[in-house]
Amino acid sequence: MVELSELPAPPAAAGEPGRAGRNLPVALAVGLGLGALVLTTLYLYRPVFLAVVVAAIVIGVRELTQALSTKDLHPPLIPLVLGAMAILCTGYAEGEHWMINSMLLTIPLLVLWRAVRGVDGIVGDISVGLLALLYVGFLAGFCALMLAAHDGDRRVTCFVATVVASDVGGYAVGAMFGRHPLAPRISPKKSIEGLAGSTGLCMLVGYILMTTLLHAAWWQGVVFGLAVVTTATIGDLGESMVKRDLGIKDMGTLLPGHGGILDRLDSLLPTAPVAWALLSAFGPFHP
Repeated sequence: MVELSELPAPPAAAGEPGRAGRNLPVALAVGLGLGALVLTTLYLYRPVFLAVVVAAIVIGVRELTQALSTKDLHPPLIPLVLGAMAILCTGYAEGEHWMINSMLLTIPLLVLWRAVRGVDGIVGDISVGLLALLYVGFLAGFCALMLAAHDGDRRVTCFVATVVASDVGGYAVGAMFGRHPLAPRISPKKSIEGLAGSTGLCMLVGYILMTTLLHAAWWQGVVFGLAVVTTATIGDLGESMVKRDLGIKDMGTLLPGHGGILDRLDSLLPTAPVAWALLSAFGPFHP
């Protein structure tokens, strides 16, 4: 994702890239467009939203495999794409058991597909292929599980909006008050103050959305916000470590001002299973 809790940088001239080399107006316009697409498809017709998620995950898998090639690692793309699509579709249609089965059945396909190319480098290629399958495909499957619930549109809204709150809170507070680096060896421009902003806004948004959309208890909203900010931050720092090791700034270039699709999913993916687990534990909610 975009580095949202960075330390202050000198202001950029109009039309020039701002913080972290990003053009903030362009990034904001793209972000609003993505938000409109998500909300429109989510509340208009859920299968269309699922198709949007599938498309995003397929692109994300491709971005990750291309990024790994910088280290001469080449996981087979086709079985990864097929596996990710199966995980999402079976998770939505049949539930978590079939979602897990889809992931497990993809593993031998991944191994066999790669074995056709020979044994040189096969251990590394299969290892990163499993990483891609779990990190992108399997974690995304929990969004499909949330979507499949009777109030799936509202559950997904709570999940996505609270993750976005982590980004926004970190950006706003980090830009104004950030002085102390959070993890200087991983992402030197992120600040402890930005993390505090993320935490506060996640708790607030979690409380508001969980109590209004799902009629949950106030403390459930606060707990949800705290869990989201934890996993979102871990996901953000985790992808930063991967990109630092690969020697790249972004996973892709599809989204102006943001990088690639995977740069927008880095906080959402590790948060999805936690959000699903908490919403399942707190529910069932009233219609």
